[in-house]
Amino acid sequence: MKIIILGAGQVGGTLAENLASEANDITVVDTDGERLRDLGDRLDIRTVQGRGSLPTVLRQAGADDADMLVAVTNSDETNMVACQVAYTLFHTPTKIARVRESSYLSRAELFDNEAIPVDVLISPEQVVTNYIKRLIEQPGALQVIDFAGGKAQLVAVKAYYGGPLVGQQLRQIRAHMPNVDTRVAAIFRRDRSITPQGDTVIEADDEVFFIAARRDIRAVMGELRNIDESNKRVVIAGGGQIGERLAEAIESRYQVKIIEVSPARCRHLSDTLESTVVLQGSASDRDLMLEENIAEADIFLALTNDDEANIMSSLLAKRLGARKVMTLINNPAYVDLVQGGDIDIAISPQLATIGTLLAHVRRGDIVSVHSLRRGAAEAIEAVAHGDAKSSKVVGKAIAQISLPPGTTIGAIIRAEQVLIAHDVTVIESGDHVILFVVDKKHIRDVEKLFHVGLSFF
Repeated sequence: MKIIILGAGQVGGTLAENLASEANDITVVDTDGERLRDLGDRLDIRTVQGRGSLPTVLRQAGADDADMLVAVTNSDETNMVACQVAYTLFHTPTKIARVRESSYLSRAELFDNEAIPVDVLISPEQVVTNYIKRLIEQPGALQVIDFAGGKAQLVAVKAYYGGPLVGQQLRQIRAHMPNVDTRVAAIFRRDRSITPQGDTVIEADDEVFFIAARRDIRAVMGELRNIDESNKRVVIAGGGQIGERLAEAIESRYQVKIIEVSPARCRHLSDTLESTVVLQGSASDRDLMLEENIAEADIFLALTNDDEANIMSSLLAKRLGARKVMTLINNPAYVDLVQGGDIDIAISPQLATIGTLLAHVRRGDIVSVHSLRRGAAEAIEAVAHGDAKSSKVVGKAIAQISLPPGTTIGAIIRAEQVLIAHDVTVIESGDHVILFVVDKKHIRDVEKLFHVGLSFF
């Protein structure tokens, strides 16, 4: 596939890195020559320096025969104009744009071929807000991913000493929970992937990814770790777009406080939010944190645009007694450094957003793609089509499917039913199949499994 990416920032660079290793023809456009040189040195891609919305620059990047334009610069306007130019002059089939401004996003009529021809809108702030909301709803989870509209969830937890299944084989799950069906999709032990087998023994500190119907998630988590109490009190540092959207999404169910430095922003938040308490000040102010009883907070979230400020306020909150801290980290190099110590969860906006982009780039009928463990693995939701003659998966039991190395099928969603994958489970046309791919070099092989042959009409 021939893809033009506008913007060599964190999102554009990460997307290029993901796609360059999968036999795509990638061209990255940016005004910053140094960023482009850095990407070009590391990846097998073309680079073009210039403004991505200009017809001459797009033509130089290969827009005449490009399959897809992904506009993820820091400017909403540049991204939208680039899509317009690609549609009008080059007839580019698929146009994806990152748009942050809610004033644009709230007017759906703007984005069609009669107005601004954007096929897929990506809002990083909304993606990250939804991601954090799921983590708040599942105390103890390191990552929570919805499939098929939330019917099934893939959850990552760290196994703790004292969990009923720690020190036991995976096959014991059925004996412990005879009425709950679940499957462990992958285990990471000291940053090394382990393919789960029935005789695999779960050790303390293992990072365990399991999939189950949404209603069964809490029960399975209880087998791997002591269940955390439900969250009630949430403190958010940073009243920007993510902080505001998150408060708005959860304030009806939780006691929410926002700490924001800007007086003008505080006034806006007070006028906009209904029950959230808005405090003007810095989350790095020890006296303010003590005054607001941070020790009683179930979750402290540092969501400003400043990585260092987020890290420092999170460390302070944890030291003062906050039960759990989550920190927004824009620099991917920091994520692995800070997660797992005093900071419980480091959230990377780039990795959260990248899955949404990848879902529209993958071949085959791919519904969603989710980056796991800071990009080390992927969870994919694919739809099976065809019949036993035209499809490599339809009409076959899971044990009969030749899956690429490091790939497991975790569950199948059939209409309203969540079927946890077992060797004898047969895939039918229309099933949503949830796959876990540890080795990303086999992504293309996974996609080919869901291509329909010519005999299917």
